[in-house]
Amino acid sequence: MTDPDSFAALLTSEGQALLDALHDHDPADELATATRLRREHPAELVSAALGQARLRQRAAAKFGADARRMYFTPNGVEQSTRTAVAEHRAARLAALGVRSVADLCAGIGGDALALARAGIRVLAVDRDPLACAAARANAEALGLGDLIEVRRADVTETDTTGYDAVFVDPARRTKARGGRIFDPEAYSPPLSWAIGAARTAPYAALKIAPGVPHEALPADAETEWISDGGDVKEAVLWFGPAGDTAPGAVRPGGRRATLLPAGESLLGADLPDPEPGPVGGWLHEPDGAVIRAHLVADVARQVGGRLIDPTIAYITADTLVPTPYATSYAITDVLPFNVKKLRALLREREVGVAVIKKRGSAVEPEELRKKLKLGGRNSCTVFLTRVAGAPAMLLGHPANPRVTPGR
Repeated sequence: MTDPDSFAALLTSEGQALLDALHDHDPADELATATRLRREHPAELVSAALGQARLRQRAAAKFGADARRMYFTPNGVEQSTRTAVAEHRAARLAALGVRSVADLCAGIGGDALALARAGIRVLAVDRDPLACAAARANAEALGLGDLIEVRRADVTETDTTGYDAVFVDPARRTKARGGRIFDPEAYSPPLSWAIGAARTAPYAALKIAPGVPHEALPADAETEWISDGGDVKEAVLWFGPAGDTAPGAVRPGGRRATLLPAGESLLGADLPDPEPGPVGGWLHEPDGAVIRAHLVADVARQVGGRLIDPTIAYITADTLVPTPYATSYAITDVLPFNVKKLRALLREREVGVAVIKKRGSAVEPEELRKKLKLGGRNSCTVFLTRVAGAPAMLLGHPANPRVTPGR
């Protein structure tokens, strides 16, 4: 389903009936299902419905139950913001007093839907006719058509005057192979254009890749890295008036890490890197958003910790101070890296399940796992890393009230 006519056919009563029949469709039975449906429906419509059913199943990971009622394009599924992240951003805009947003590069409307659900009026602009058709259908399907206007246009020629905020989600994949684009100026439109558009509005949010180099970040924007369930999903450049002291206000030049679904948000204090020191009884593994935002020092201060190595983002401490910004472990052993020693130790402790983590190590966890030949009733977490510049292995367990350092 790659053309507007095929998509329009899905919105007819016959197309809707087909989509309803394919709600619980098993892709393994697609050939038999297609053969059966083509006895009663046009082949083109059956193909379009089956394609949409596949896209809805793929989109469920991002959109949850809404995916069963929504409409997608292949690019829309890949590039759309997952609902939890879009809702977080919409809630922040609403808290800033934003009541209208020009959503540029809106795609199938995932962000527009979250904004509308937050009570914000949205102009959703995209130049792709199929994406615009899907965005309109999604707004109607979810009962948000009164708040979302979809316009097919070139975003660089769109007048955003009168809107409280601008949101831009530039394309970051190549058209030919769908590969990711890492150069911000190769985005479509380029990041420099998006920044210029952002500076014309009272507030703005620009979605960018989380791996963006810090030197490419504009000094007058706050950059927020967002993780969901421990996975870093995106970064956002926020623009707003300087000097605003309200809670949640945009902090120009600031760096922030936000962890979903809890919504914990850490704004950096421009701290120097903590000094490294010996491994204590506890190890803290910062969330990926914290690492991307260069806020490891802020978490180290929270937990009263230090680095195990100046180049490794593991924090160690002598006492446990829980933090939402890192996963904590009780450390039982700190040893120079040695496969034979590790195998013997795990066998002695009857470890059958080992979670192997690496940071700053060339060892591949799966290759190491084969060499360990695990078997037993206990579990263990193994960290392959560097301590004071030397290859090391740390053994431990996730922190909980029943686990303390030293076995």
